[in-house]
Amino acid sequence: MPEILAEIHTAFIELDKLLKRESVTATGGEARLLVAAGEVRVNGETELRKRRKLHPGDVVETKTARLLVVAASS
Repeated sequence: MPEILAEIHTAFIELDKLLKRESVTATGGEARLLVAAGEVRVNGETELRKRRKLHPGDVVETKTARLLVVAASS
């Protein structure tokens, strides 16, 4: 599974928005369904909160991708 560096320009990003922005899912609705189905892990734990706030250093995993949230360099 590919590892993607997901740069954020703010203090946090919500989980469903990150999945859509990084093209793990095609739509926000699809992202919310993926989370609700228990198919997303954050820092090794199954995450069911679609709007969980992710911060730099968090790792998000699905069956198809691994995302590392990093702060954008200024």
